[in-house]
Amino acid sequence: MGNLTLFTGGLAFSTENKALDSQSENSLLTVSKQKELKEIRVTAPSVVGVNEPFTVGIRLLTTPFFTGWGPVWQRFGTTVNGSFNVSSRGIRYMDNVLPRFENSVRIEGDEGFSGISTYSFKEGAGPYHNDKRPIRRLDNFKFTTPGVKYIRVVDPETGITGVSNAILVESIPPTDRLYWGNLHCHSIFGDGVRLPEDIYAFARDESFLDVFALTDHTEALTNGQWTYFKQVTNEFNEDGRFVTFLGGEWTSPEHGHKNYIYPGNDGIILRCNDPNQDTPHKVFQLAKKHGALVIANHTASSGHTTRWEGNHDPEVQRLVEVYSIGGINEMMFGFGTRFKNRAKEDEVAGSHAIDGLKRGYRLGMIGTGDDHDGRPGDSLHHLQEKPESYKFLKEPGLMGVWADELSREAIFAALWNRHVFGTTNNRTLLRFSINGHKMGSEIKTRGKLDIQVEVAGNHNIQKVELIKEGQVVDTLEPLKKAVQWSISNQSVSAPTWYYIRVLMDNEHIAWASPIWID
Repeated sequence: MGNLTLFTGGLAFSTENKALDSQSENSLLTVSKQKELKEIRVTAPSVVGVNEPFTVGIRLLTTPFFTGWGPVWQRFGTTVNGSFNVSSRGIRYMDNVLPRFENSVRIEGDEGFSGISTYSFKEGAGPYHNDKRPIRRLDNFKFTTPGVKYIRVVDPETGITGVSNAILVESIPPTDRLYWGNLHCHSIFGDGVRLPEDIYAFARDESFLDVFALTDHTEALTNGQWTYFKQVTNEFNEDGRFVTFLGGEWTSPEHGHKNYIYPGNDGIILRCNDPNQDTPHKVFQLAKKHGALVIANHTASSGHTTRWEGNHDPEVQRLVEVYSIGGINEMMFGFGTRFKNRAKEDEVAGSHAIDGLKRGYRLGMIGTGDDHDGRPGDSLHHLQEKPESYKFLKEPGLMGVWADELSREAIFAALWNRHVFGTTNNRTLLRFSINGHKMGSEIKTRGKLDIQVEVAGNHNIQKVELIKEGQVVDTLEPLKKAVQWSISNQSVSAPTWYYIRVLMDNEHIAWASPIWID
């Protein structure tokens, strides 16, 4: 894209944290000036073909720390220490990448792995101007044999090892690929931190997301700012590399919050404080007119709850946020104490995703961030020194999208057709089909069903649950990282719907969108 200069301000990256107040200095989040390597993150494509070259993203992490901020009137695109790093909510921007690392790492892979075996971080540079941090995209890796594979990056000095997400290597060129995205994020223009350019750059160059939408509270935006949002969104969109969508969050205290995204370069701004846009019905009609897709956000959260009665239109409201920093929206009480770090602390009965599904609403389920800390795809909300009014924050979610290519047209079609699933911020591959029709489908059949489930991740799978009309009807307990499950004990003689829930170690969960049988 070149250097963006729509806004000035921001510091060049510094290894010192000069903006910490006394409270922060006493915090467990504060790190010493000599930061140490704590973790290696490795991100690879989830689906590739045999002998297909692909790129791997690597980040070397330390203990998270606040970055500081200050005004400087010459700005070279995105910086880490920007001048918009503090929000009205008390959120401050944090980084977790080592300021500098000049040693070499070892790169290994499973059977059939091909590519460089070592890399020195004295080579290359981070993604931003004068960026010394160890963030890299490395090219020309491949696997010569099919199967579920992993790549490992090792620091020889400490033995710290990063393991990639599962890579499904198919014996023939894939026609259906898995992409990762986030459709819910806020900037300094709403109640978050950082500029839109910074946030889009982070999503693409640090989280290594494939799909992203900056969906700020549009009631906070002027018409001129909406024009600016459109410009930044469209400049970052690049088919085959990074797909972006123009959109926003309609933020009604009475009717709940809804995200809306447009399939192309343009679209109108929707605000709940506009008399012509102040009810769900009016929003749905405008969405139909302008081709938007609507997503019901954090539906069961107290204070901004979605009351399903009269609050749905099947033509445009196609998705529901099953998980975000607000916690689980799937069903009441989440998963009790077992998944206490994911469940909501204050939830409203009758407003969960399962309640909408039981009403007959055909909603695909996605994970999102709802990030306010400027780190889409990798937020550190749960580590912030939280104001009392914002104490509920969890780790964020992610969305998996099954599509034939990484383009706006293909991804929007996949979202519209609900070929999506949600996770608790882990890139677990989840494939679910009935009689050959993938998640989100509406099919007509009778009699015995052929149900196929495939799961592969880097967490042990405790349970895979087949859920019919809200009730678990079959369970597999593989206790390993990858499994294929064929289910043949289900048959239908009346309309119904099924979906898959995956429970993993470290309280990670994944939810497949339902398949409806008519």
